[in-house]
Amino acid sequence: MRHRTLIPAFALATLVAGCGAPATTQLEANKELVRRFGEAVNAADWDALDELMTEDFRRHSQATTEMQVNSLADFKQLQQMYLASMPDQRVTMEMMIAEGDKVAVYATYAGTNTGPLGDVPATGRAAAVKFLAMFRIEEGKIAELWVEWDNMAMLTQLGLFPPPTQVEGE
Repeated sequence: MRHRTLIPAFALATLVAGCGAPATTQLEANKELVRRFGEAVNAADWDALDELMTEDFRRHSQATTEMQVNSLADFKQLQQMYLASMPDQRVTMEMMIAEGDKVAVYATYAGTNTGPLGDVPATGRAAAVKFLAMFRIEEGKIAELWVEWDNMAMLTQLGLFPPPTQVEGE
């Protein structure tokens, strides 16, 4: 008869749990970093971003290809522009998933357009649109962001789409 060694169930559970603990802890830390980022943006606490993001931060977005963000300073400038356009802006994170060095977020951006949106004057209308974002974490800081949303939904809610018709003679 062969001799088999039995591992008590609690010891096996400890071994299995121990194997996943460091990765799980890092994933939770990455998600917490993204939560803190959202809080800083909502509070317009641009100085807090210094602790949360790398200096060479990059933002990618097909929705706003003309707005290149290749540094933390560029990102702060973009956020200040958004805040001037929608002073009551608010990001609400609804779902968050972390894997490896990435954190994915499904969220809502809401605000009232009381300031110009680039060359477009304020409409005074409120909008709330869903968006998807993917953050890449590097050495405990946000190094990269991909963010996409439905521009048509935003423009429609703001009364800018379909575009206003031009009056004849203008």
